[in-house]
Formats: sequence, structure tokens, C-alpha cells
Amino acid sequence: MLRLTWVQPEDLIGHELHQAVQDGREPGPVAARWHAAGGPPAPLRAGASTTPASPALRRLAAGLLDELAGLPSTSADDEPTDLTLIRAACPAWPPPRYAPVPAPDRARLEAAWLGRAVGCLLGKPVEKLPLHGIRALAGASGNWPLRTWFTARGVPQALLDAHPWNRRSAPTSLAENIDGMPEDDDLNYPLLNLLLLQRHGRDFTTADVARLWLDELPAGRTFTAERVAYRNLLSGIEPPETARRHNPFREWIGALIRADVHGWTNPGDPAGAAEQAYRDAALTHTANGVYAAMFAAAVIAEAATGASDVHACLRTGLTVVPPGSRLARAVRHAVLLARTTPDFDAVVDELHATHRGCHWVHAVPNTALIAAALTHADGDFGGSVCRAVSGGLDTDSNGATAGSVAGLLAGDPAALPDHWTSPLKNRLATSVADFDGIGFDALAHLTHRETVRP
Repeated sequence: MLRLTWVQPEDLIGHELHQAVQDGREPGPVAARWHAAGGPPAPLRAGASTTPASPALRRLAAGLLDELAGLPSTSADDEPTDLTLIRAACPAWPPPRYAPVPAPDRARLEAAWLGRAVGCLLGKPVEKLPLHGIRALAGASGNWPLRTWFTARGVPQALLDAHPWNRRSAPTSLAENIDGMPEDDDLNYPLLNLLLLQRHGRDFTTADVARLWLDELPAGRTFTAERVAYRNLLSGIEPPETARRHNPFREWIGALIRADVHGWTNPGDPAGAAEQAYRDAALTHTANGVYAAMFAAAVIAEAATGASDVHACLRTGLTVVPPGSRLARAVRHAVLLARTTPDFDAVVDELHATHRGCHWVHAVPNTALIAAALTHADGDFGGSVCRAVSGGLDTDSNGATAGSVAGLLAGDPAALPDHWTSPLKNRLATSVADFDGIGFDALAHLTHRETVRP
């Protein structure tokens, strides 16, 4: 039987119960009714439970999702989703850019694209693995602390059986298998946003994002919040309700991984980058899920100038996030930890303990880990991507964002170590439009064109 992932009510309800606790609602009575009826918990690391629900249980789940959506939230005032309210909540919101800032040259943009790809590819084989499994697999091949690609060579079979590589990624992402950059949603979304700017310019709307997805993004290439929003669009629901309707993943990491192009094309204008990221994110996410995208876009916009170090970039990112939000508190905590703790494994352990109530794809712990990795590595490229991936959670997405920032700061493909970039062979696989097989140099050219477009 086909088990459609990330959209069935019986698979969403457990995640919504967790989300309700995190955003200050009281789901206890709803949870009791669900469990009394025999409802299962949320799937731990998959998009669907192993056993289909009965029609009655599925109807109950759908009704309870509606009921949960109506519960009041104690965090609503500190964590608005409306852009006007977000700006009002940010006392250090960046001023408008009046004087033009030189666009990053093609070499800097190529380094950013390459950095994103390298970090993503490094994290792909260990995506969904627990932290102790990642450490054991890397350590067994003499690669801990992490400093290069994962490999199965030299790893005992018993360990491989205990912690199997991501089954979809291992054939293309272990050191012995890499032959160009394979397809991944962490690269598909930047490609889509490049198309978005080509077709609609900087003044695109959230509805433009939705139409582009329906035209160019295969539904099977979407996951979590993006898949729910896609389903909602096909059901006739319009944004921003697409982000809210039966979408327990609305504060997960999906909007953050779409933010890079908004930052790359707004050098020196973190507010402009954040506002573009907001209009993109509003299709699928709310509150902290939106803030993560705005934070990343602002960090990258500052990095794109080539005039700031990584620490200034991260401070800039926080200016577009409501300071009382969970995401802002998590990033501040992560940066402080990274500055004061020499051993990055200890930083990671503390972050995992602090955010143990969050799903491994939630935006709050993942954004915190990215900030910690960049801080601890002082913006160094290899150090940044390795720390981001070695911290677990959403390994390929975190590696991608850290690599994008560190690549921008490096400023040139030649500044990235060859052992990271040469296996990519200047070739990206994708199912997006006509981009399949494109080189990162060509992507830099296309991105630069959008950056200088009036």
C-alpha cells in the first residue's frame, strides 16, 4: 500500500502535539483523546507511520488538528509572523540601504554556491543518524574530529549495520562514490529562487513563489512543511494559510534552506534580504520557521559584501529576529557557548541537551548549531562545514548553510581546499527546469546577473 509521507492526518497529529507545547499552547486534553483512541506517536525519523490508520482514526486526527489550531498561544506576542509586527519587535532592524553596495563578483558567488554544495554533500550520508552514530562512523575511519568526507572504508561491518548510512545518499556522497554534486532539496530551492528572481524580480510575492513551485517543482521533491503547503495549494488554500493548515512542520528548517539567494542578491542590505526571505518563507512557515530564513538571509547579505567577519555577519542576522523569540535566544546561547568552549563536541552536547524537546529538523536547534559552527570555526571554510555536520541534527542542510556563508567569506573558489571542491566536478544534478548538469561557475554568472539587475 502506498504510504504518502508528511501529509496524512494520523502522521501529523503527533508532531502537532509537540509543536503546541513548544509554542505555548496546552495540548494535554487533545493528546489524551488521541492516545485513548489508540493513536500512535509521531514517526520518529520518517514521514509516515508504519501502519495505516483506520478511517475513523484518520477522521479523528483531522478534527484534532483543527482543534489544536484554535488553542491560544502564550508565545504569540513575542513571536509574531506578520512582517510589520516582526519589524516592530526588532529594535535594531537594519536601516534601508541608500548608497549602493558593490555586488559580489562572480568568483565570490561561485565560492558561495560551491560552499553550499560541499557542506550539503558532506552531511548527506549521515542525515537522520543519531549524534553518537555519526561520531562512531567517523571515528572508525580515523576522521574524528571530522575533517574530510565520510567513508565506509575501514569501518567495521557491525558498526555499519548498527548505523547504516542514509540509504538514498550513500551511493553518491561517500568519499569513494562522489562523482559530481547529486540532487538535493538544499540545492533545488536555491535554483528555484534563482528562477523566481529571473521571472518576477525582487518584488515577487508569496503567490509568485507558489505558482513557480506548481510549475517547476515536482511534488515528490518536497518534504515536511513544503509538502504540506504544496498539498494545501492543490486543495485551493491560498498563502499564508498554506503555512498554517494542518502543518505541524511550520517551524522546521525548510524555509531556512531557501534563503541563500535572497542574501546573495542583496549585498549590504540585510533588511532587503530578510524581507525577500520573508515573502518566500510565508508560503510554508510561521514564527521561528520564518525567522530562521530571515536570519540566514541577513547573515548572507552581510557576508556578501566581503567587508565583515563571520561574527559581524551573525550579529547582523540577529537584528531581523524578534529578540524575545525562541530562535533569537537559541542563537545567542549558541554563539556564547562557541566563544567560551574550546571543545566543539562539548558545545554540541550542550546544544543537544538544551533543545532535546525539539525535533531534529526544527529550525531552532538547527539555526543555533549553524551559528555555533561558524563562530567556533571563526568562519574558516573546512572548519565551518565540518563542525556544522558533526553536530548532527539536519546534517546536510546545516552543512549547506554554513558552507554558503564560509564560501562567501573565503571570496574565491581557489580559496576553498581542492579536496572539497574537485570531487564536485563543476556539475550539479537536479530536477529543476533546465539546470540539470549545470556548473557552479554558470550559476555564479546567473546569480550575479540578478544581483546587479535594478
